[in-house]
Amino acid sequence: MHLLSRCAGLLRPTLVIFVALSALTGLAYPYAITGMARWMFPQQAAGSLIERDGRVVGSALIGQAFTSPRYFWGRPSATGQAPYNAAASGGSNLGPRNPALAEAVRIRVAALHAADPGNRALIPVDLVSASGSGLDPHISPAAARYQVARVARLRGLPAGQVEQLVQAHTSRPLLGVLGEPVVNVLALNLALDGIAP
Repeated sequence: MHLLSRCAGLLRPTLVIFVALSALTGLAYPYAITGMARWMFPQQAAGSLIERDGRVVGSALIGQAFTSPRYFWGRPSATGQAPYNAAASGGSNLGPRNPALAEAVRIRVAALHAADPGNRALIPVDLVSASGSGLDPHISPAAARYQVARVARLRGLPAGQVEQLVQAHTSRPLLGVLGEPVVNVLALNLALDGIAP
């Protein structure tokens, strides 16, 4: 009996501490951090959404599947049947000797050649290989330049004008050294749609 009353005496403070810490770490802290993020970085905290004519068309952080040759194409997605599916984020996990990877690259190279038969330049690797997340919204400037002639021809635009768009949408490395220059495909394609014809 003495042992039971002693256990009951320990149970109450344990439950109080459990509830208090759960409220603190499970409710108060997340709400405080979310509130600070929305105040300090409203665009990023909202998902870095991109709007066009008052309508959300995507996020600067997640790629989209552009398949028309009139648009710049992004990195291939490795998220299964639905490309750029954030719920299935992850790489293909195919090693360099895996025949499935070689076949996927062959199909991607064939699609690029079919969209632009006259282009015999070397294809940048990021146009035929998926990123580790399968959601990468960026391509290298080289991958964008590879596609300039095709996009300009199919839209009836001067290649120099399309090249200027690529340069305008190329993000430089942070502090000039952290990372590589990249081009956000969605932002570039939206800018492209804003040009007549």
